[in-house]
Amino acid sequence: MNDSGLNNQRVRQVNRRTIMKLVWQHKRLSKSQFAQYTGLSIPAVSKILEELVSDGKLSHSSENLSNRGINSGSYQIPPDGDFILCMNVTPTSIESQLCDAQLSAQGQFERIPINAKTPQALLAAIEGIWRNQRKTWPKKTINLALGIHGQVDPVTGVSQTMPQAPWREPVEIKYLLEEKLGVTVRVDNDCVMLALAEKWQNPGNRQDFCVINVDYGIGSSFVINGQIYRGSLYGSGQIGHTIVNPDGMACDCGRYGCLETVASLTALKKQARIWLKSQPQSPKLDPESITSTQLITAWHEGDDHVRRWVENSANAIGLSLYNFLNILNINKILFYGRSCGFGESWLATIDKQIGFNPFDHGDSLKANATQISFGQLTRPQQVMGIGYLYAEDALNDV
Repeated sequence: MNDSGLNNQRVRQVNRRTIMKLVWQHKRLSKSQFAQYTGLSIPAVSKILEELVSDGKLSHSSENLSNRGINSGSYQIPPDGDFILCMNVTPTSIESQLCDAQLSAQGQFERIPINAKTPQALLAAIEGIWRNQRKTWPKKTINLALGIHGQVDPVTGVSQTMPQAPWREPVEIKYLLEEKLGVTVRVDNDCVMLALAEKWQNPGNRQDFCVINVDYGIGSSFVINGQIYRGSLYGSGQIGHTIVNPDGMACDCGRYGCLETVASLTALKKQARIWLKSQPQSPKLDPESITSTQLITAWHEGDDHVRRWVENSANAIGLSLYNFLNILNINKILFYGRSCGFGESWLATIDKQIGFNPFDHGDSLKANATQISFGQLTRPQQVMGIGYLYAEDALNDV
């Protein structure tokens, strides 16, 4: 094949993939909308759409999306494909949202508390939720997409470490569930779940951005040039294990003074317990049963000790982010997790520590200057993010 033929083939493949991306994002589009988004002519779009329908990648509907012009109908992912059951899995709870083949929600979002003392108990809980959905949809194949806390190998589907779990051995989640249920299972980290949710469900995002989950631990996920960056060992995003105090407390990872030991909700509750035990007359909080909700409430009520602890944690997060921004120059940061309940003043403290990013100067760069904000996706949307593992896999086969 000559170079011209090869180049034409590459352009065709890029255009096919671009159109499929648009369908996954917008669910249903007309020819004129495809032309508008891609800059391609209507005849060029028509030819690509015909190919994709012929290949079974898209289906055509006579439903018109506009009141103007000729009715050419609309295009969508074939609606009769397999369903996807999306889950965010921890040893203490499982959140789930069923989606159809187009990754649109079906039924209600659920959060079920569990108490998994062993990997077998965790797998049984996942299976139980899946079987309940099968009762509702007995004729549908329901594949699984699982967001798991900790380090995950998305290729083998092995949960390598799960910090909240009482066990320490790796768990072959994908293999064991596929053998038991006879469906496809995809597994990745819960911060990747959030990044995928933002990438596919928030049209305002840049090609480069980062999500940070500040909860019982601290994790992050990077999207670089529109792609999830996982690293060669799938450990990218371990911002919680950046060392902020070499002489600090021991971390579960084996090192000392990691950001998680200072700024996570787990660390803040530990700090509160230590202090409360030295104050036996304190009537408000029980050191043995203090919750994240109580900490957040005490912060908003102006408790001096809690405010000092939380501000110190926000400063530590801000310092870590400052270093991170200077290394990767990813300047859009979205925060998720229960710590977001501390509110705008918590976020402002983080922002203040970041200060003046050395790259944020010059009028021409204002549009790309550092933006730090709370993520706006609903919890069902966040959990549905893990389902887009299937969309990204489908794009590799276009």
